[in-house]
Amino acid sequence: MNRESKQATRLLIRGVESPGRLEGLLLCGSLSKGDCVATMPSGQQSTVMNLQHQGTAIESAEAEANLAVELAYAVKASPGDILSGADLLPEYADQFEAALVWLGEDELLPGRNYQFQSNGGSTEALVSKLKYRLEPGTDKQIAANTLRLNETGVGNVALTTAVLFDPVLSCSALGKFQLLDRESSKVVAEGEIRHGLRRASNIHWQATDVDKASRAAIKNQVPRLIWMTGLSGSGKSTIANLLEKKLLSRRLHSYLLDGDNVRHGLNKDLGFTAADRVENIRRVAETSRLMLDAGLIVITCFISPFRAEREMARALFDDGEFIEIFVDTPLAVCEQRDPKGLYAKARAGDIKNFTGIDSPYETPERPELVIDTVRISVEEAADRIIDYLDAQG
Repeated sequence: MNRESKQATRLLIRGVESPGRLEGLLLCGSLSKGDCVATMPSGQQSTVMNLQHQGTAIESAEAEANLAVELAYAVKASPGDILSGADLLPEYADQFEAALVWLGEDELLPGRNYQFQSNGGSTEALVSKLKYRLEPGTDKQIAANTLRLNETGVGNVALTTAVLFDPVLSCSALGKFQLLDRESSKVVAEGEIRHGLRRASNIHWQATDVDKASRAAIKNQVPRLIWMTGLSGSGKSTIANLLEKKLLSRRLHSYLLDGDNVRHGLNKDLGFTAADRVENIRRVAETSRLMLDAGLIVITCFISPFRAEREMARALFDDGEFIEIFVDTPLAVCEQRDPKGLYAKARAGDIKNFTGIDSPYETPERPELVIDTVRISVEEAADRIIDYLDAQG
């Protein structure tokens, strides 16, 4: 029988009195004495010996019942785990296809991190690919890069850590989820899981013997990511270029990732919409992580206008590795400099979605350093960053 058409048995474990006695809410299906069951994600199996509902012994129960379950054999279980019928287990993975109803005032941005909540677990999530939007009334599939308020679409969702889930047709209570804004905690989407993605179970992390510490040791340095953010024309690239020269003079191994340069290769397929900016920063953050793992000191120069993406990037690194530097140059000064003539084009309407003009820049809240290029020179700015690195060892 198709797993999406069969009603699964799912008990959400809320308490563990002992390894053989559990309490929880029956989310879907039915549970009877003598049933063969398994706790998930441990996968350990046992048999139901006794059931109680509100203190009364019963032979079986249907969904929505609060139950105490006595098992024949002790199992490994914790609150939040699922007691499942052994014949049809829930999936435990970090990627799936889902239908989404967008409820946020701001549009969905694939690649942006949101908080994921479901009966199967809580973690962080991003929509890795929006496949299409559904036209209201007809369910016609329309190509789309984003979703706006009350629009419905279908896409792939990737989680930071695996959770337990079912296709919504198998168990509605374990197939539905919410996405929340990480800053406001407001619900921005309601989702229904269609199926898990095969890649989630086919790809595994390959352990290697040479690690980041070993690669850094032969370079005699501590790897760090210096993330420079600020408006176009703020001086990021000029400071970064001098900073790398100073690191080189100390015989330190570094690499500079510049926003314009990266768009000639790795990100040449991306434009400047909000969704493309999010993906631009996601790719740069992942590339920086690989370089830092190689033991390098990495310098990035990107406007990176959205606070959520900078926090996403920070979350990829260990404490102390990510150094956010806000190059704080007023918009009027950046426009006056306008080294590439971009502000003039943006003001004339020739460039759309230009940060500071018709696209927002969200000022960092807790950067490790703030560089005011109106008050200090490029040389002083680079030295200040060097002094910070020295102080951090």
